[in-house]
Amino acid sequence: MTKGSTGPTPGFLVWRLANKWRVAVDRAVAPLGLTHAQYSLVASLYGMSRAGERPSQRRLADHTGLEALYVSKLARTLESAGLIERTRDPRDPRAVQLALTEQGQAVTRQAIAVVQGLLQQLLEPLGGLGAPRARAFTEDLTTLLDTPLAPPVPNASNASNVSNAERTKGTP
Repeated sequence: MTKGSTGPTPGFLVWRLANKWRVAVDRAVAPLGLTHAQYSLVASLYGMSRAGERPSQRRLADHTGLEALYVSKLARTLESAGLIERTRDPRDPRAVQLALTEQGQAVTRQAIAVVQGLLQQLLEPLGGLGAPRARAFTEDLTTLLDTPLAPPVPNASNASNVSNAERTKGTP
């Protein structure tokens, strides 16, 4: 919270909601042998394959927002569990394509059903998954996710102004 604020900041609330969701999904998909991150990968892969795509690890990383090295690690783990197969892209030998196995498709369909139930619970206070408030919330989240963020670049003149302002306030 910021000085003089009477409640939590939007950033704090987003962080809390993200953590609440991650923990809930982790618990919900654990009986299927998945973690939240693994679920994100297989569910995304499932949707992309239904759209006719056989994505590379890089494409799946871009789609999920996960780091490429983390996707590679998750993919190896999921391959060991028999849920996905990794093959070299015939057009680019450096790229690895991913596909769900039959077992992976079955587990993913179960996991999606479980997570959809969880999502319905989460959105119930907004009227449920298909309600106008839930759709508006989804649009707002999409807008925020589409907004690029970059750390502020310190400016020499701003740095001196901040230092002067801090000295004026008696801040070390």
